[in-house]
Amino acid sequence: MDFGVFLPVSGNAATRDGLRHAASTAERLGFSTVWAADRIIIPWQIDTAYAYSWSDKFIVPPEKPFLEAMTALAFLAGATERVRLGISVLVGPYRDPIHWAKVAATIDVLSEGRFILGFGIGWMEEEFEALGRADLFADRGRVADEQLQVARNLFTDDHCSYDGTFYRYDDIAFYPKGSVPIWCGGESRAAQRRAGRFGDAWFPYFARVTPEDLRSRYERVLTEAGEAGRDPAALSLNCCLSVEVTDGPAEQEPDMLRGSVEQLVEAIGRFEDVGVEHLALQFIVGRYPERLAQMEALMPAVLS
Repeated sequence: MDFGVFLPVSGNAATRDGLRHAASTAERLGFSTVWAADRIIIPWQIDTAYAYSWSDKFIVPPEKPFLEAMTALAFLAGATERVRLGISVLVGPYRDPIHWAKVAATIDVLSEGRFILGFGIGWMEEEFEALGRADLFADRGRVADEQLQVARNLFTDDHCSYDGTFYRYDDIAFYPKGSVPIWCGGESRAAQRRAGRFGDAWFPYFARVTPEDLRSRYERVLTEAGEAGRDPAALSLNCCLSVEVTDGPAEQEPDMLRGSVEQLVEAIGRFEDVGVEHLALQFIVGRYPERLAQMEALMPAVLS
């Protein structure tokens, strides 16, 4: 198992120096990958439930800066040499797929093959409305399926053509191709089907999940891959998990990563035991200096 960590693309540390420091610190601590969360706007009033925090509430205040993720990763492509650069996850359906595929291929080429495209369908209805794509929210799963087919077509064919319900083009060139791995996010049955049919990996984000539940859901991804005529063995199990390092031992719950360094090493090991190949850690402490301290405390023990 290797490890990723989320970049401070929001909040007071979301600056040129903050991003460079975060990426270099991640490299120094042994993280293989840095991840940028994707958000274009944050409504002042959000009624859609947020499944990716322990409180079910969106955790970024609307008044805080939030950098555009692909732009931040393009910047880091020139500011780093070794660490992989990932987006977790790009909300595809309210974007044009030819445009985001071009941006992804460009980052991949400029980073010399270090880019990872995490891809999802989005969860916030208010964001779709604000971006003028409210009409696609209910159909965003079908839109996402077509977008992934478009991306595969653009990344592999010389004469690119596609004729679908939402997108169509005929005999276009798309260069550079890049070598962009697509890690499909999402936790639902539909997301598992999408990963099995179109992804290089399943890459869900869970605030709470047991290793056994994660593995059971991954088995459905593998089934979908086989039914689509793909080799299930080519599909990786990767995931994002929320984590909190406490000063001393904490009461353990099997579906949460919260506790002392020693407790977390044991808990993370159980995810490795069920086949997780990459674990992206979202340290949920609010202020970035405290987040760095938790990273410094945890990583030497996890990698030893």
